[in-house]
Amino acid sequence: MQPSSMQSWVMAIRPRTLPAAIGPLLVGNMLAIGLSQFSFLIAFTSMLCAILLQISVNLANDYFDFKNGIDTEERIGPVRVTQSGIIEPHHVKNAMIGCLLTALAVGSVLIFHGGWPIAILAIASILGALCYSGGPYPLASHGLGEIAAFVFFGLVAVVGSFYLQAGTTTITAWLLGCAIGFFNAAIMLVNNTRDISTDTKAGKNTLAVRIGEAQAKVLYQSFVYLPFGIIIAGFLLGSLDGLPVLLAGISLVIARNLSREFHHNSGEALNPILGKTAKLTMIFSVLFSVGFFFSLS
Repeated sequence: MQPSSMQSWVMAIRPRTLPAAIGPLLVGNMLAIGLSQFSFLIAFTSMLCAILLQISVNLANDYFDFKNGIDTEERIGPVRVTQSGIIEPHHVKNAMIGCLLTALAVGSVLIFHGGWPIAILAIASILGALCYSGGPYPLASHGLGEIAAFVFFGLVAVVGSFYLQAGTTTITAWLLGCAIGFFNAAIMLVNNTRDISTDTKAGKNTLAVRIGEAQAKVLYQSFVYLPFGIIIAGFLLGSLDGLPVLLAGISLVIARNLSREFHHNSGEALNPILGKTAKLTMIFSVLFSVGFFFSLS
Protein backbone atom coordinates (compact mmCIF):
# COMPACT_ATOMS: atom_id res chain seq x y z
CA MET A 1 0.00 0.00 0.00
CA GLN A 2 1.33 3.42 -0.99
CA PRO A 3 1.75 5.68 2.06
CA SER A 4 -0.21 8.92 2.25
CA SER A 5 1.51 12.24 1.59
CA MET A 6 1.77 12.93 5.31
CA GLN A 7 3.17 9.48 6.03
CA SER A 8 5.68 9.88 3.21
CA TRP A 9 7.08 13.12 4.60
CA VAL A 10 7.21 11.67 8.12
CA MET A 11 9.31 8.84 6.67
CA ALA A 12 11.52 11.42 4.95
CA ILE A 13 12.30 13.43 8.10
CA ARG A 14 13.09 10.25 10.12
CA PRO A 15 11.59 11.08 13.54
CA ARG A 16 13.64 8.35 15.23
CA THR A 17 16.79 10.41 14.66
CA LEU A 18 15.47 13.66 16.18
CA PRO A 19 16.59 12.82 19.75
CA ALA A 20 20.11 13.31 18.39
CA ALA A 21 19.24 16.99 17.99
CA ILE A 22 16.94 17.46 20.98
CA GLY A 23 19.13 15.78 23.63
CA PRO A 24 22.21 18.01 23.39
CA LEU A 25 20.15 21.20 23.23
CA LEU A 26 18.23 20.11 26.32
CA VAL A 27 21.48 19.58 28.22
CA GLY A 28 23.14 22.77 26.97
CA ASN A 29 20.20 24.90 28.03
CA MET A 30 19.72 23.07 31.32
CA LEU A 31 23.34 23.81 32.25
CA ALA A 32 22.44 27.52 32.05
CA ILE A 33 18.98 27.44 33.61
CA GLY A 34 20.21 28.76 36.95
CA LEU A 35 21.65 31.91 35.38
CA SER A 36 19.81 35.20 35.87
CA GLN A 37 19.92 35.94 32.14
CA PHE A 38 18.49 32.55 31.11
CA SER A 39 15.85 32.93 28.37
CA PHE A 40 13.22 30.30 27.62
CA LEU A 41 12.70 31.97 24.24
CA ILE A 42 16.34 31.45 23.31
CA ALA A 43 16.18 27.88 24.62
CA PHE A 44 13.12 27.10 22.48
CA THR A 45 14.57 28.86 19.42
CA SER A 46 17.89 27.02 19.64
CA MET A 47 16.11 23.67 19.96
CA LEU A 48 13.86 24.43 16.99
CA CYS A 49 16.90 25.41 14.91
CA ALA A 50 18.66 22.16 15.83
CA ILE A 51 15.63 20.07 14.86
CA LEU A 52 15.38 21.86 11.51
CA LEU A 53 19.07 21.20 10.85
CA GLN A 54 18.65 17.51 11.71
CA ILE A 55 15.71 17.23 9.31
CA SER A 56 17.79 19.02 6.66
CA VAL A 57 20.60 16.49 7.10
CA ASN A 58 18.12 13.62 6.78
CA LEU A 59 16.57 15.03 3.61
CA ALA A 60 20.00 15.78 2.13
CA ASN A 61 21.14 12.24 2.87
CA ASP A 62 18.00 10.82 1.26
CA TYR A 63 18.41 12.96 -1.86
CA PHE A 64 22.19 12.82 -2.37
CA ASP A 65 22.56 9.09 -1.65
CA PHE A 66 19.99 8.41 -4.35
CA LYS A 67 21.54 10.90 -6.76
CA ASN A 68 25.02 9.44 -6.22
CA GLY A 69 23.82 5.86 -6.74
CA ILE A 70 24.45 4.80 -3.13
CA ASP A 71 20.83 3.97 -2.28
CA THR A 72 19.69 1.20 -4.63
CA GLU A 73 17.19 -1.66 -4.60
CA GLU A 74 19.74 -3.66 -2.57
CA ARG A 75 19.34 -1.29 0.38
CA ILE A 76 18.58 -3.13 3.64
CA GLY A 77 17.94 -0.11 5.85
CA PRO A 78 14.61 1.69 6.42
CA VAL A 79 12.80 2.86 3.30
CA ARG A 80 14.23 5.99 1.70
CA VAL A 81 11.56 8.04 0.01
CA THR A 82 13.68 9.14 -2.96
CA GLN A 83 15.17 5.77 -3.83
CA SER A 84 11.82 3.98 -3.43
CA GLY A 85 10.02 6.51 -5.63
CA ILE A 86 7.59 7.53 -2.89
CA ILE A 87 8.55 11.21 -3.28
CA GLU A 88 10.06 12.73 -6.40
CA PRO A 89 13.75 13.72 -6.02
CA HIS A 90 13.15 17.38 -6.80
CA HIS A 91 10.52 17.58 -4.05
CA VAL A 92 12.97 16.14 -1.51
CA LYS A 93 15.65 18.57 -2.71
CA ASN A 94 13.26 21.52 -2.41
CA ALA A 95 12.21 20.41 1.08
CA MET A 96 15.86 20.20 2.09
CA ILE A 97 16.53 23.72 0.83
CA GLY A 98 13.36 24.97 2.52
CA CYS A 99 14.40 23.45 5.86
CA LEU A 100 17.87 24.97 5.61
CA LEU A 101 16.46 28.41 4.82
CA THR A 102 13.98 28.10 7.68
CA ALA A 103 16.80 27.05 10.00
CA LEU A 104 18.76 30.10 8.87
CA ALA A 105 15.76 32.37 9.48
CA VAL A 106 15.22 30.92 12.96
CA GLY A 107 18.96 31.01 13.58
CA SER A 108 19.10 34.72 12.77
CA VAL A 109 17.42 35.33 16.14
CA LEU A 110 20.21 33.36 17.78
CA ILE A 111 22.88 35.21 15.78
CA PHE A 112 21.42 38.56 16.86
CA HIS A 113 21.47 37.37 20.46
CA GLY A 114 24.85 35.64 20.50
CA GLY A 115 26.87 37.67 18.03
CA TRP A 116 29.64 36.61 15.66
CA PRO A 117 30.58 33.30 17.39
CA ILE A 118 27.04 32.04 16.80
CA ALA A 119 27.14 33.33 13.22
CA ILE A 120 30.25 31.21 12.59
CA LEU A 121 28.60 28.15 14.15
CA ALA A 122 25.47 28.74 12.05
CA ILE A 123 27.42 28.90 8.80
CA ALA A 124 29.45 25.82 9.76
CA SER A 125 26.28 23.89 10.67
CA ILE A 126 24.56 24.67 7.37
CA LEU A 127 27.67 23.72 5.41
CA GLY A 128 27.93 20.55 7.48
CA ALA A 129 24.33 19.64 6.67
CA LEU A 130 24.99 20.05 2.95
CA CYS A 131 28.42 18.45 2.90
CA TYR A 132 27.54 15.37 4.95
CA SER A 133 26.19 13.57 1.87
CA GLY A 134 26.61 16.12 -0.92
CA GLY A 135 29.17 18.44 -2.42
CA PRO A 136 32.55 17.60 -4.00
CA TYR A 137 33.81 15.91 -0.81
CA PRO A 138 30.90 14.22 1.03
CA LEU A 139 31.94 13.70 4.64
CA ALA A 140 30.00 10.45 4.97
CA SER A 141 31.76 8.96 1.95
CA HIS A 142 35.21 9.64 3.36
CA GLY A 143 34.88 8.12 6.83
CA LEU A 144 34.10 11.42 8.54
CA GLY A 145 30.41 10.92 9.34
CA GLU A 146 30.98 9.93 12.96
CA ILE A 147 33.35 12.86 13.50
CA ALA A 148 30.77 15.24 12.03
CA ALA A 149 28.09 13.85 14.35
CA PHE A 150 30.42 14.21 17.35
CA VAL A 151 31.30 17.81 16.49
CA PHE A 152 27.94 19.21 15.36
CA PHE A 153 25.50 17.18 17.48
CA GLY A 154 27.79 17.07 20.49
CA LEU A 155 30.24 19.93 20.95
CA VAL A 156 28.52 22.57 18.82
CA ALA A 157 25.03 21.73 20.10
CA VAL A 158 25.82 21.59 23.83
CA VAL A 159 28.55 24.23 24.07
CA GLY A 160 26.84 26.50 21.54
CA SER A 161 23.46 26.44 23.29
CA PHE A 162 25.12 27.06 26.66
CA TYR A 163 27.13 29.96 25.20
CA LEU A 164 23.92 31.50 23.88
CA GLN A 165 22.57 31.68 27.41
CA ALA A 166 25.75 32.38 29.38
CA GLY A 167 27.92 34.35 26.96
CA THR A 168 30.83 32.08 27.85
CA THR A 169 31.73 28.40 28.07
CA THR A 170 32.70 26.11 30.94
CA ILE A 171 34.53 22.82 31.30
CA THR A 172 31.18 21.28 32.27
CA ALA A 173 29.64 22.25 28.92
CA TRP A 174 32.61 20.82 27.03
CA LEU A 175 32.49 17.57 28.99
CA LEU A 176 28.77 17.12 28.30
CA GLY A 177 29.31 18.07 24.66
CA CYS A 178 31.86 15.27 24.34
CA ALA A 179 29.63 12.78 26.17
CA ILE A 180 26.59 13.36 23.98
CA GLY A 181 28.77 13.66 20.91
CA PHE A 182 29.92 10.07 21.41
CA PHE A 183 26.31 8.87 21.67
CA ASN A 184 25.42 10.59 18.42
CA ALA A 185 28.55 9.22 16.73
CA ALA A 186 27.30 5.77 17.82
CA ILE A 187 24.01 6.38 15.98
CA MET A 188 25.96 7.13 12.83
CA LEU A 189 28.15 4.07 13.31
CA VAL A 190 25.13 1.76 13.55
CA ASN A 191 23.79 3.14 10.29
CA ASN A 192 27.12 2.74 8.52
CA THR A 193 27.84 -0.72 9.91
CA ARG A 194 24.48 -1.97 8.69
CA ASP A 195 25.24 -0.64 5.20
CA ILE A 196 28.82 -1.95 4.87
CA SER A 197 27.94 -4.30 2.01
CA THR A 198 25.98 -1.84 -0.13
CA ASP A 199 28.26 1.11 0.68
CA THR A 200 31.30 -0.91 -0.39
CA LYS A 201 29.69 -1.67 -3.74
CA ALA A 202 28.79 2.00 -4.20
CA GLY A 203 32.28 3.21 -3.30
CA LYS A 204 31.06 4.99 -0.17
CA ASN A 205 34.03 4.63 2.17
CA THR A 206 32.41 5.19 5.55
CA LEU A 207 34.36 4.59 8.73
CA ALA A 208 32.67 1.19 9.08
CA VAL A 209 33.75 0.24 5.54
CA ARG A 210 37.32 1.33 6.27
CA ILE A 211 37.75 -0.54 9.56
CA GLY A 212 35.45 -3.51 8.93
CA GLU A 213 32.45 -4.83 10.86
CA ALA A 214 34.43 -6.49 13.66
CA GLN A 215 36.26 -3.29 14.58
CA ALA A 216 33.08 -1.25 14.11
CA LYS A 217 31.44 -3.37 16.81
CA VAL A 218 34.33 -2.65 19.18
CA LEU A 219 34.16 1.05 18.36
CA TYR A 220 30.41 1.12 19.07
CA GLN A 221 31.10 -0.20 22.56
CA SER A 222 33.59 2.62 23.09
CA PHE A 223 31.12 5.22 21.86
CA VAL A 224 28.29 4.16 24.19
CA TYR A 225 30.51 3.60 27.25
CA LEU A 226 32.79 6.65 27.02
CA PRO A 227 30.06 9.18 27.97
CA PHE A 228 29.76 7.53 31.38
CA GLY A 229 33.51 7.67 31.89
CA ILE A 230 33.43 11.35 30.98
CA ILE A 231 30.75 12.32 33.49
CA ILE A 232 32.42 10.25 36.22
CA ALA A 233 35.69 12.05 35.46
CA GLY A 234 33.80 15.35 35.63
CA PHE A 235 32.50 14.41 39.06
CA LEU A 236 35.96 13.41 40.31
CA LEU A 237 37.39 16.67 39.01
CA GLY A 238 34.68 18.64 40.80
CA SER A 239 33.04 19.92 37.61
CA LEU A 240 29.82 17.89 38.02
CA ASP A 241 27.61 17.25 41.03
CA GLY A 242 26.84 13.72 42.10
CA LEU A 243 23.07 13.72 41.49
CA PRO A 244 23.10 14.35 37.71
CA VAL A 245 25.97 11.88 37.31
CA LEU A 246 24.11 9.27 39.35
CA LEU A 247 20.84 9.67 37.45
CA ALA A 248 22.49 9.73 34.03
CA GLY A 249 24.43 6.64 35.08
CA ILE A 250 21.18 4.68 35.21
CA SER A 251 21.17 4.66 31.41
CA LEU A 252 24.38 2.62 31.50
CA VAL A 253 22.10 -0.43 31.73
CA ILE A 254 20.63 0.49 28.34
CA ALA A 255 24.09 1.09 26.87
CA ARG A 256 25.23 -2.32 28.05
CA ASN A 257 22.21 -4.07 26.51
CA LEU A 258 22.65 -2.20 23.22
CA SER A 259 26.34 -3.06 23.13
CA ARG A 260 25.52 -6.77 23.45
CA GLU A 261 22.73 -6.54 20.88
CA PHE A 262 24.94 -4.72 18.40
CA HIS A 263 27.72 -7.26 18.85
CA HIS A 264 25.47 -10.22 18.01
CA ASN A 265 23.64 -8.76 14.99
CA SER A 266 24.49 -7.67 11.47
CA GLY A 267 22.86 -6.19 8.39
CA GLU A 268 19.13 -5.59 8.50
CA ALA A 269 18.94 -6.82 12.12
CA LEU A 270 20.76 -3.60 13.14
CA ASN A 271 17.80 -1.41 12.10
CA PRO A 272 16.08 -1.47 15.53
CA ILE A 273 19.38 -0.64 17.26
CA LEU A 274 19.56 2.63 15.32
CA GLY A 275 16.41 3.97 16.97
CA LYS A 276 17.35 2.49 20.35
CA THR A 277 20.72 4.26 20.29
CA ALA A 278 18.97 7.56 19.54
CA LYS A 279 16.66 6.89 22.50
CA LEU A 280 19.74 6.26 24.67
CA THR A 281 20.95 9.75 23.77
CA MET A 282 17.62 11.21 24.84
CA ILE A 283 17.30 9.16 28.03
CA PHE A 284 20.83 10.08 29.12
CA SER A 285 20.12 13.77 28.36
CA VAL A 286 16.81 13.81 30.24
CA LEU A 287 18.18 11.97 33.28
CA PHE A 288 21.20 14.25 33.47
CA SER A 289 19.02 17.35 33.05
CA VAL A 290 16.62 16.27 35.80
CA GLY A 291 19.51 15.58 38.15
CA PHE A 292 21.18 18.87 37.31
CA PHE A 293 17.94 20.82 37.90
CA PHE A 294 17.41 19.34 41.34
CA SER A 295 21.06 19.78 42.24
CA LEU A 296 20.59 23.54 41.86
CA SER A 297 18.22 23.71 44.83
